[in-house]
Amino acid sequence: MTAILQGEKLAIHGGAKAATAPMGDMFTWPIVTEEDEQAVLDVLRRGAMSGTDVTHKFEADLAEYFGLQHALCHNTGTAAIQAALWACGVRRGDEVIAQSMTYWGTSLQVFSLGATVVFAEMEPHSLCLDPADIERHITDRTKAIVPVHYCGHPTDMDPIMEIARKHDLKVVEDVSHAQGGRYKGRLLGTIGDVGAMSIMSGKSLACGEGGFLVTDDDELFEQAAAFGHYERIAGLDNPELSRLKGMPIGGYKYRMHQLSSAVGRVQLRNYDARVVEIQQAMNYFWDQLEGVPGIIPHRPPQDSGSTMGGWYAAKGLYAPEQLDGLPVGRFCEGVNAELEGAGFQIQPGANILMHTHPMLNEYDVFGDGKPTRIAFSDRDLRQPAGSLPVTESLPERCYSIPWFKHQRPEIIDQFAAAFRKVAENANQLR
Repeated sequence: MTAILQGEKLAIHGGAKAATAPMGDMFTWPIVTEEDEQAVLDVLRRGAMSGTDVTHKFEADLAEYFGLQHALCHNTGTAAIQAALWACGVRRGDEVIAQSMTYWGTSLQVFSLGATVVFAEMEPHSLCLDPADIERHITDRTKAIVPVHYCGHPTDMDPIMEIARKHDLKVVEDVSHAQGGRYKGRLLGTIGDVGAMSIMSGKSLACGEGGFLVTDDDELFEQAAAFGHYERIAGLDNPELSRLKGMPIGGYKYRMHQLSSAVGRVQLRNYDARVVEIQQAMNYFWDQLEGVPGIIPHRPPQDSGSTMGGWYAAKGLYAPEQLDGLPVGRFCEGVNAELEGAGFQIQPGANILMHTHPMLNEYDVFGDGKPTRIAFSDRDLRQPAGSLPVTESLPERCYSIPWFKHQRPEIIDQFAAAFRKVAENANQLR
């Protein structure tokens, strides 16, 4: 990598840009081959879009991949998580613990179960749920914990599982960002009671639109199937469920579209090889930036047995105190000027904080006369600004980074040079 000298004029002030090479398909995703196309055409030509034969095969593939007894496909990851929570016993008045800075599909669907979400703090180094802050939020109404392996980073699952077993709680892993990732050598999604995730077309494991859950627990699988898969109920072993054949308990139709399951089968067959290359590329990028002031890699230690999977929605951590307080937004402006025309622009922050959002604190979804978040609770458990100080500091301490799909050092070097150049000449941005 070419050294960047302090004092080099930044592109935002008219200097030469750091990244100039053509990107080609560096950021193209998903990778669609003739095999994917043929799988879709087969479903279309048979008129089997709303069937289940391909989906059942995809579920068998997924169960084998995760090394678990059951996989159950859904039309979205949001639906898969909702079904998992219902299977875990989440009902009216119950509480689920999750993190605030993540996509709303991790937890907001508890409203439709008559339950609510309570947010615990996040770890600043992982951007994941902080196990040390969970127990203070547990009450006799708490039923489940939903850790999300945020932006691919594995959540610290061992203490979370210990807390869950101590308090007789279920754990639903949201693996939507981290398919194929590992925590201390264990595949994410296999550690909690249920693993559930989205596999929409932007995810690292992409099928078009869809989701699924995996579990080794027969009862949880059957409960989830009965909730949103009416055509499966007659075949369930539990007589209390099978007698309800023909109608889903939840009143939802969550069957996966077979164009998605057809694509999913092909994508899964190629997934591990693609993940290996993505991990090589992303780790190479961060290796070039080790020790650069203000810039901290968002990844687990490389000798820990933990990995980032397909590295979806890749983030970097930002330390403004190392750059004399330069705001992350201004830092991103500087980097983007270096990357102009290169096919990727970075953004400050991450997902909207849910605990301060009016949807969570003001809106009455079902006409109960009070905000839905507290409609079925015996207390006001809303968490105003200031209640989660670590979480609230995080949008100023992270930013998006390029999500490289190929290990091409000559291109990655230019992106790393852009970040290094701005960090080492941050005084020009103040």
